[in-house]
Amino acid sequence: MDCESIQMAISDENNLTERKESGRRGRKPGRKTSSEKVDIKAKLERSRQSARECRARKKLRYQYLEELVADREKAVIALRTELERVANTMG
Repeated sequence: MDCESIQMAISDENNLTERKESGRRGRKPGRKTSSEKVDIKAKLERSRQSARECRARKKLRYQYLEELVADREKAVIALRTELERVANTMG
């Protein structure tokens, strides 16, 4: 590359960064049409429903884990009593 093409490339990069910083794209905040308001309400309702379902799944998961712990504790107690019984018969 010669000097002129390098300078053009640098000036092109500068122009791109200037445009990115100064220009704003997209919708302006605060201007919503009635259909967008309905969409937002629907989105909020979906979000609420999803949160309800998530809490229900969480509750079920905790119930399952509590039952699992209770079953394991019963097994531990049964094994300890058997161990004591065997130790008493040998000793």
